[in-house]
Amino acid sequence: MGFEIISINFKSITMVLISQIAFFVFALNTVSAFVHPGMLHTEADFTRMKAKVSANAAPWITGWNKLISNSHSASTYVARPQAIVYRGGDQSQNYNILFNDAAAAYALSLRWKITGNTSFANTAVGVLDGWSSTLTSIQGSSDKYLAAGLYGYQLANAAEILRGYAGWTNAGQANFSTMLQNVFYSMNHDFLVRHNDAANDHYWANWDLCNLASVISIGIFTSNQTMYNEAITYFKGGVGNGNIDRMIWKLYTVDGQVIGQGQEAGRDQGHATLDFALLGTIAQMAYNQGDDLFAYENNKILAGSEYCSKYNVGEDVPYTSYTNSDVTQSVISNSSRGNIRPMNELLYAHYHELKGLNAQWTGNYRDIVNNASGGAEGGGGNYGPNSGGYDQLGYGTLTFRLS
Repeated sequence: MGFEIISINFKSITMVLISQIAFFVFALNTVSAFVHPGMLHTEADFTRMKAKVSANAAPWITGWNKLISNSHSASTYVARPQAIVYRGGDQSQNYNILFNDAAAAYALSLRWKITGNTSFANTAVGVLDGWSSTLTSIQGSSDKYLAAGLYGYQLANAAEILRGYAGWTNAGQANFSTMLQNVFYSMNHDFLVRHNDAANDHYWANWDLCNLASVISIGIFTSNQTMYNEAITYFKGGVGNGNIDRMIWKLYTVDGQVIGQGQEAGRDQGHATLDFALLGTIAQMAYNQGDDLFAYENNKILAGSEYCSKYNVGEDVPYTSYTNSDVTQSVISNSSRGNIRPMNELLYAHYHELKGLNAQWTGNYRDIVNNASGGAEGGGGNYGPNSGGYDQLGYGTLTFRLS
């Protein structure tokens, strides 16, 4: 009888321990000490933005005026959530609705955070709640994975700004988290694992990078350490072209400066610059969580940014023939050379203003973009109606400029 009692007690204790261990493992994956807000912007960043705008200080006030004059930031903005988003394929294309609404959610969130005016927050919440209660899937050709990556990270960044707003209910935030995970993350993860059943080097770097940006942002918003780690691990050693060593694959020393050839340099400069818009986004989000991908491998992102920026401001750069499973590109492409993409405020602020590193060509490209944009980076809607003008959130003069 005594032996039986001991056995039963031992089993009960074992079950309790197993339950506690399971809870501990779950907690490690979902309740880690993430910084919030902690994607593209922290609370300290918003404090700086408010101070600069309040002081009417240039060039931040120019960036602010770009934001408030953009129709996407109006409190009267009306979202148009869709049950199914189509990008590519034979179906009627409606992904432009999503990228416009994502741009609006971000712009509205910025206006609320800087001014405290809840009318902007309420409209932004309406955008996010509308999509989380409506969207069920993203479909189309392989381009659907671009939509899942680009608009996933953009929506998550808007949500991260709004997470502290009392007017966004816990239920609304939970529903939005569910949508991010079930619709966006599921596609991001699938693409990074399978690459649409193609060779690992088939898809250009920007495909991997936008999906990595989405994974890391959703990991931060949902405080999911496993998702976050997935993105960091892939950046350092993934099988596709989003791996930093595949993305910036050839280094040169020119006039004493290390510069790095990007994976899409021989394709066209529109996509070559997009790669660095996305790399900056990924690195900024990781940095705000305590992981310095900017510094990884002796500032490899900087080397690539300097190469890409130098060529796009009209200077010559060395080039090595690039080959993958599909193409051989023997010369650097001049297609879309000098295109205007609002991305280098972030990169220049981190590398030169914060760390004091030589980022001269990154700075030169930043200045060319700002001059072409009326004195400061704009956002979605300021660079034409097509998707390329919405691939990055923009407004970097307002949000990233340090000095």
